[in-house]
Amino acid sequence: MNPKSKEKPKRLGRGLESLLGPIISNKSNGIRDIGDTEKPLSFPPDVSLAQSLQHLSIDSIMQNPYQPRSPINDADLSGLVDSIRTNGIVQPVIVRPMGDKYQLIAGERRLRASVLAGLDNIPALVRDASEEEMLELALIENIHRSDLNAIERAEGYLVYINRFSLTQAKAAERLGEDRSVIANHLRLLELPQEVKDMLIDRRLSMGHARALLGLVTDEIRRQIANQAVAKHMSVREVERLVRRKLASSPETGPQYTKAAHIIDLERKLSSELGTKVAISVRKGGQKGKIIIDFFSIDEFERITEKMGLETVGET
Repeated sequence: MNPKSKEKPKRLGRGLESLLGPIISNKSNGIRDIGDTEKPLSFPPDVSLAQSLQHLSIDSIMQNPYQPRSPINDADLSGLVDSIRTNGIVQPVIVRPMGDKYQLIAGERRLRASVLAGLDNIPALVRDASEEEMLELALIENIHRSDLNAIERAEGYLVYINRFSLTQAKAAERLGEDRSVIANHLRLLELPQEVKDMLIDRRLSMGHARALLGLVTDEIRRQIANQAVAKHMSVREVERLVRRKLASSPETGPQYTKAAHIIDLERKLSSELGTKVAISVRKGGQKGKIIIDFFSIDEFERITEKMGLETVGET
């Protein structure tokens, strides 16, 4: 098994574990893992945190000024509202004291849904938090939501990296992600807006988008993207189309006629590896180079496995 496939432990970021404290599911008092229902954050049990649980008036809770998520459409909360009306709040929001009121740290969707469900009070964990801790937790909660589209997640990574002056590797460590996941998402921001809109609307998947990144110009990316949407093409079909497009593009630099046996070898290697392969031979035929194209991290790993190699570290 590839060592990269081993699951990494999730991390919350500097200072956040001390802020939140540990907590686990406790069906007797309704407390569950901190975080939204789609991807909760779980910790070992802690009595002091459980004791910080209070039932607060919704009117006493102010919004989190650092909430990075786009405005929430009330219609998108209908399922959560129905659940709250039927089962109540199973996950407390997290707040910090602000004078005689409280400021929301995490749980904006639950708070909004509780208002729509007609509740007057909501369970809340009251914690002290600095401004920086509030911002980091708000960003982390946003990034770990499973209903974000690929562009929203990419923008969340970018804001997190820029706000705390992190490298991709350091951000990956703090978020418990593979660096390649963050790198792949950030590359999506290089796409033209028309293609990004297709990702936002989920007409294209991230796999489609990663293949499109292998193309040279935004115009060609838009053309292939529109074709993929119109014909409901799979990721593999788009990858093949991108390879054909690249193979048919004129080579840059000085042109020369390759020997027939070199062309035949390129064709055989391309067929074997399932990607474009170019061989250039220097004068005299004793030296040269082989260029093997790949258009995503997944394809890179597929090619290296095909060659009998095991990837070490990250590209």
